Amino acid sequence: MTEARRERSTEAFFGRRSGKALRPLQRSIRDELLPLLKLDMDSPAPGDLRSLFSAEVETVRMEIGFGGGEHLLHEARRCPQSGFIGVEPFVNSMAKLVVDLHETPLQNIRLHDDDATQVLDWLPDASLDGIDLFYPDPWPKKKHWKRRFVCQKNLDRFARVLKAGSPFRFASDIDTYVNWTLQHCYAHGQFEWRAETAADWQKPYEAWPGTRYEQKAHREGRIGAYLTFMRR
Repeated sequence: MTEARRERSTEAFFGRRSGKALRPLQRSIRDELLPLLKLDMDSPAPGDLRSLFSAEVETVRMEIGFGGGEHLLHEARRCPQSGFIGVEPFVNSMAKLVVDLHETPLQNIRLHDDDATQVLDWLPDASLDGIDLFYPDPWPKKKHWKRRFVCQKNLDRFARVLKAGSPFRFASDIDTYVNWTLQHCYAHGQFEWRAETAADWQKPYEAWPGTRYEQKAHREGRIGAYLTFMRR
């Protein structure tokens, strides 16, 4: 581990890092492929993020906490003209995605398996064409609210790396977190929520594939909200 890597801090907006032990084949594929897909954050970020991808892409988007990877893989296949930076600190979820990429390779995905704030601080100004944060940990207890990813400091980060007019998309099935996000984005001043009718936030995003977390919410009687904020 390099000195730069040791000094790179984490703000731990996530919970546990791993679940069940990986199966030998999962571990083998993860250990072989993940180093090839991971961002090299010991080097400065390129001025043009499109150069991170072996595919020729026109735009670059970021998904924070991709979970099972359903949406990330769906969008990467649906939008081959876009490059995607996927961030997920949970070991089992990252292994699942890497195995999927081993079986069906894509040239427009790069990965980071630690804190998303590390990537946000590494990226150049106005370098992203979109940020997605779907079904993040709601940290429901008040004493844990400081660990919610949507906060003033992270919205500052979003505002710095997003191009003007680019979206920050947020989905959650927890009403208090939805309200929290609306309030924080409104107070921040650099993000505009353009919803005009209830359908603008009740209807999932275009070509939305659904996620396993969303399915769990539906089984438990919770309905998701789908918010889109534009960077001013």
